[in-house]
Amino acid sequence: MRVNRNVPGIIYRTLDLGAQAICVPHVNTADEARAIVQAAKFHPLGVRGITAGRWAFGVENALAKANDETLLIVLIEDIVAVRNLPEILSVDHIDVFYVAPGDLGQSMGYLDRSHPEVRATVERALGQIVASGRVAGTLVTDATVNGFLGLGVRFVTAGWTPWLTAGAEGFLAKVR
Repeated sequence: MRVNRNVPGIIYRTLDLGAQAICVPHVNTADEARAIVQAAKFHPLGVRGITAGRWAFGVENALAKANDETLLIVLIEDIVAVRNLPEILSVDHIDVFYVAPGDLGQSMGYLDRSHPEVRATVERALGQIVASGRVAGTLVTDATVNGFLGLGVRFVTAGWTPWLTAGAEGFLAKVR
């Protein structure tokens, strides 16, 4: 579940409502990444409250299990985050560092995520993440998926509209 901003109450409330993964936008510093861990994890990793009724069901080690099974994704969407990436990568308990090419490009002054400077910055950031031994993620298309997988990216997302369009065009070509 993508939350709209890095606010502890939003993060832990979203998790309390049943989300098992949380994606936080515009994480630009290590302190911001640490705040996510603090909000999303129970003691001893964080300070998430245990007010949800489901903890009363008697699941052995429920809090430790929740800490282990809650997926935390931070979005690297601003050029300042790329500059701070080594420090952000030092934060434990973040599961995926997702480089978002559209917003990153916009923060660089480009609206086209395929601009050469944007592509180079995305690839450099992904390379840093992979080299640090952490999980890198990004948006892929049919044309880019193999290249990103070749860089060591292990978490990918893809928009569904190109596939829908291609399917509709293929169908229309058959019936014409």
